[in-house]
Amino acid sequence: MAAFLYLNKFINQAKKENNLHKLFQGYKEATYYSADKNVKIKYSDSCISTALKTQDNDLISSAHLGKGIVYYSNYRQYVKALNQYLIAFDYSEKGADEYQKQKINYHIGVVKSYLGYYNDALLNFKNGVQFFKNKTSGDYHRNEIYNNSKGYLNSLHQAIICNQYLQNYKDANSLIQEGLRFTQTQPDFLLEKNYFLKSSAISDYNADKLPEALNKFNESLPVFEKKQDFMTVGIVNYYLGRTYERMGDSQKTIQQFKKVDSIFSEKLIFFPELRKNYEYLINYYKNNSDEKNELLYTKKLLKVDSIMNSDFKYLSAKIHREYDTVALENAKKKLEKQNSFGVSALIFLFLIISVLSFLVWKYYNNQNEIKRKYLLLENRLTENAVKPNYNNDEKILNTKILIPDEIYHNITRKLEKFEDRRGYIEKGLTLAKLAKRFNTNATYLSQVINETRKLTFNKYLSELRINYITNRLYNDNQYLKYTVESLAEECGIASRQNFSDLFKEINGIRPKDFIALRRKELGINT
Repeated sequence: MAAFLYLNKFINQAKKENNLHKLFQGYKEATYYSADKNVKIKYSDSCISTALKTQDNDLISSAHLGKGIVYYSNYRQYVKALNQYLIAFDYSEKGADEYQKQKINYHIGVVKSYLGYYNDALLNFKNGVQFFKNKTSGDYHRNEIYNNSKGYLNSLHQAIICNQYLQNYKDANSLIQEGLRFTQTQPDFLLEKNYFLKSSAISDYNADKLPEALNKFNESLPVFEKKQDFMTVGIVNYYLGRTYERMGDSQKTIQQFKKVDSIFSEKLIFFPELRKNYEYLINYYKNNSDEKNELLYTKKLLKVDSIMNSDFKYLSAKIHREYDTVALENAKKKLEKQNSFGVSALIFLFLIISVLSFLVWKYYNNQNEIKRKYLLLENRLTENAVKPNYNNDEKILNTKILIPDEIYHNITRKLEKFEDRRGYIEKGLTLAKLAKRFNTNATYLSQVINETRKLTFNKYLSELRINYITNRLYNDNQYLKYTVESLAEECGIASRQNFSDLFKEINGIRPKDFIALRRKELGINT
């Protein structure tokens, strides 16, 4: 409160003096110290409008970066954050503040890490570590030393995160020790010290040193809770759950995973482990025959996938188009004067990275979409046995013939027996053959199917066959051993390809993908 009284006086004085640089600094401080995120965003807007009046590229860059940080840290709106970072990056390229450039590179690295581009992000953080570390001591103002020390420690922490996800455990552990040494005697960096403690706990968990991991997680957690760093609180609770799981305490495991769920539900905060958190809860309740909770967490997992996929598509394209390409172009210009061969190699390398990034993105999206479709289908299977969709949108030719009531009802009864006795799995069955067995004509039978099942005969037969085999695959593990050809034959479909296409059309997923995910879910080795 005292700080704000001072800031208000400072801002009002700057306005009276018409001192734009002083006013900018006042708004920047107010953005940082405001507790309410809505107030933060208002001050950040004032920061931008003031900076624009100065026509100072470095100040404009700083203002947009500040707004991006509010969107990222306080609102968790990653698309809006990245848009601000990229505007900041654009202005910084026209400016001369190297500290500002490194700060932007750091925050863009955080977005890359969020997207799973750990190798790319690691380059950003390595550059940050090198830049900031050189200015953590020496003949600098104490505020400059503090800011560079913070930049150094944050870059170090993010580099550790990337190395751990990449399973570069030796590099990660070396950086953890470096961070702990630096913060050991630095009371100003209590939060950063606990980031390294948390990272050390994750390393212990990965090395199966469970008591050590448990102690470190529990020691660091209160610091993150006090600082309201909800993402890290979620990550620590997730790993506490995994640690208890390895220790065989399922009750505490579920307790921790539910805490993670609460954080996501209240704050919409994402991190890579979130998906596994929900997969564990779903399987736990499925194994305990608790369909209500199984469905609850399945829906939440679908929500996670939906939001993350949406963010991923936009952010991935934007970051490569407006940051990586520009950064590479600037590097190219610098090298052109030095070595034309080097430039060609750099461009070639960029093209390879771009193609690989696109392929990784495409694979990631495809795998997530397959999982999403599997979960949707599994919902149908667990809530109710999968049945043909008789509310189909397929257009039927409306050429009605008046069928005598007795014949109509007779055909309807025979269709029900036909379905109950699984007559549809007979190979080579046609409308004419079935009509003959029903002692009627093909026209009458076709019309009754159109009206009662809302399907053409071929579509009706396909739905029955695919839904039959889907239920068998889900409920009878023996069917998971069958080849696609055998499954096609089992349900009366002549061609392997036709079976696979129909399975995907009706269930939204290929049979081979359904089988692979079902086997994985049941823990059956391939």
